[in-house]
Amino acid sequence: QVQLAESGGGSVQAGGSLRLSCAVAGSNDTRYCVGWFRQAPGKERDLVASLLIGGNNIFYSVSVQGRFTISQDSAKNTVNLQMNNLEPNDTGMYYCAARLRSVSWHPCSSVLGQQESNYWGRGTQVTISS
Repeated sequence: QVQLAESGGGSVQAGGSLRLSCAVAGSNDTRYCVGWFRQAPGKERDLVASLLIGGNNIFYSVSVQGRFTISQDSAKNTVNLQMNNLEPNDTGMYYCAARLRSVSWHPCSSVLGQQESNYWGRGTQVTISS
């Protein structure tokens, strides 16, 4: 059982930056994949970036490579998403998701891709204006 809580969303102009944070709590098992999804109006919810708690296994979607950085802060028990050079197409609801990785060789991007099995936060809105 995992509880997730997102923060850091807001409204900024294109070219600006935001830093999202996902607080992770509720489990002593550190073998969790944690990632960020986003959903724009009228579109499907897609994985933006992910990592393995206590490890690496980092993934980025093609649309955010070179602009976003996912990281974990063990002292604060958070997973962060630094978003730079934001574009209007980055607008959407950003959700933190987590799922236990029971098989060590499964990449976190694939584990989280089975979205119906994930734990979810409530989301935080990101709006980028031109």
